[in-house]
Amino acid sequence: MTTQGDKQTAPAEPVKPAAIDTARPVQSIAAIVRDWWSGEVAADINHSKVLLRIAEESSTTARYLFMTCMSAGIAVLGLLLSSPAVVIGAMLLSPLMGPILGAGFALAEGKFKWLRLCARAILIGTVVSILFTAAIVWLSPLQTVTDEIAARTRPNLFDLLVALFSSLAGSYAMIRGREGTIVGVAIATALMPPLAVVGYGLATFNMTVFGGALLLYVTNLLTIALTATVMARLYGFRYKRSAQHGMTESAGILLTFVLLAIPLGISLTQIAREANGQRIVNSVIEDSFDPLARVEQPVIDWDADPIQISAYVYTPEFESDADEQIRRRLTNNLGEDVAVTINQFRVGTDPGAAEQAQLARAREQQQAAAAEQQVASLTERLALISGVPPSDVTIDRENRRALVSAKPLDGLSLAGYRALEMRAAAQAPDWEIRLRPPILGLPNIELGEDGPSEAGKAQLELVSWAASRTGIPIVLSGADEATSAIVQSLTEAGVAASGETVSSTRNNTDVVTARWSTQ
Repeated sequence: MTTQGDKQTAPAEPVKPAAIDTARPVQSIAAIVRDWWSGEVAADINHSKVLLRIAEESSTTARYLFMTCMSAGIAVLGLLLSSPAVVIGAMLLSPLMGPILGAGFALAEGKFKWLRLCARAILIGTVVSILFTAAIVWLSPLQTVTDEIAARTRPNLFDLLVALFSSLAGSYAMIRGREGTIVGVAIATALMPPLAVVGYGLATFNMTVFGGALLLYVTNLLTIALTATVMARLYGFRYKRSAQHGMTESAGILLTFVLLAIPLGISLTQIAREANGQRIVNSVIEDSFDPLARVEQPVIDWDADPIQISAYVYTPEFESDADEQIRRRLTNNLGEDVAVTINQFRVGTDPGAAEQAQLARAREQQQAAAAEQQVASLTERLALISGVPPSDVTIDRENRRALVSAKPLDGLSLAGYRALEMRAAAQAPDWEIRLRPPILGLPNIELGEDGPSEAGKAQLELVSWAASRTGIPIVLSGADEATSAIVQSLTEAGVAASGETVSSTRNNTDVVTARWSTQ
């Protein structure tokens, strides 16, 4: 309450709150992070020293080419032998990592002359690796697609991520002077094995393998180089350029990653589809049989139309309509037409009976695989010593017999061909090896007092062997009594032989001359 003597004052206006600037906190946080990064993380980087170290590993030198060939050779041999340990040995060398990282830093620094040198080193190393591995595969008797080769023919989005993370680690290691980490990065990105698979595809004219492996290599190469560019910029490796130029360059890097991610993502989707389909097929087949039954891993051909599915089942009870029932369920679950072949094997109801039958079949398959490997090895060996391609070697598995006709080799006589056959037979004692020699001159059979001498007996065995392998009759010329005895001996051995009597002279009585009847 106011009195009359009090001054009347107007009520104070309410204070309006100040307007809040929402952009300033964001800018402040970004500035704090930028200042912290430049002052605490990247401040101690010796840019000149880092660039010099990377440049030393980026040029095309004799050492670089030598290490590239060695890495490529180790990689392709490991792939052909399906040996992960040998493939890892090739990754450890990784000579291509130097120029690829160098290209990334050159792009960040705007040093386009250095970038051209790195690109030249990458191109030369890539071509040399492909040609060198293709030559090894072309000369190698082993040219089958192994698991190690197949694993590098279907790149997917995960491969891009592996290359991305590996490049981040590799770039950091180079910037911080911890190059030892490059070894681990080289294993992860595996630049050389995909190149070796490209060479394999080129040598065998397998364009599916060639294209898939080449896509994996290009994915790793571009991802490593562009990620190295981003890392280099973060650590202050950059040249003065306009903001528009920087945005354009960043947009180009982003676009490259997107273009790589599209086909790789499609490939990953296909792999995921097949993995999910494999799970569905396993589940449906297992649910269709007795709980005591055991199902081997089904084999699925996703490229066939309809999809081909086959499996072996060891069950106490046969399911008479299993193929059709499983086909209907899988067609409904997968949403695609399928063809199903289930091979059922009856086993006892005792616990473990199905497992025992499965193990017995696994042993049979292992033995069959070992036998097939023996046949392949024998075929390659006979082809090699005979100078013919493996397709010219005839293999009779049932009777365990191998037949091959040898090409004429300079300086090799009939005795040499017989020695080759005996050597091959010693390496495969449970096989009958028959090597058909070319038609060469037969040796004369030297005579002693009572028929062929010791040397003559060896010559007679060689004549008999050559005639039995070629199937061509033999004509003998010499003294009547000696010639008749030798003809009889050859006839008893299953060789078609005939004799000619010549006048009795010193030269004719010491030897019996042998020749082919066609001569």
